[in-house]
Amino acid sequence: MIIGLGSDLCNVERIANSLERWGERFEARIFTDVERAKAARRPHTRAGTYAKRFAAKEAFSKAVGTGFKQGVFMKDIGVVNAPSGAPTLALQGGALARLQEMTPEGHSAIVHLTLTDDHPWAQAFVVIEARKL
Repeated sequence: MIIGLGSDLCNVERIANSLERWGERFEARIFTDVERAKAARRPHTRAGTYAKRFAAKEAFSKAVGTGFKQGVFMKDIGVVNAPSGAPTLALQGGALARLQEMTPEGHSAIVHLTLTDDHPWAQAFVVIEARKL
């Protein structure tokens, strides 16, 4: 059963401006080491890479119904790739706690993520499925 759904649309230029203005401080506050390493390998699309991940974090916070409150922080939500190459989320801290809290007993939570971009927009959708054990 679906227990959460969230989407977000992010302007790539807004992220580029934040990177230009705040640089390392912005990156360290929002993104995980894995996300930062991926963006560093993509110098020509760095802002777009970050914008998709920013949108994924926003979409997840909507899917769990908290936004960035109740202990859910951006840096606790990391975009990673599954062995298949598909994007998914690595959660820790308050983001993981909130997901566990909303998952019905006798179920496991599966997070589905899709990312896309078409300059100047980046978009993410998150669907949280509760699968019976």
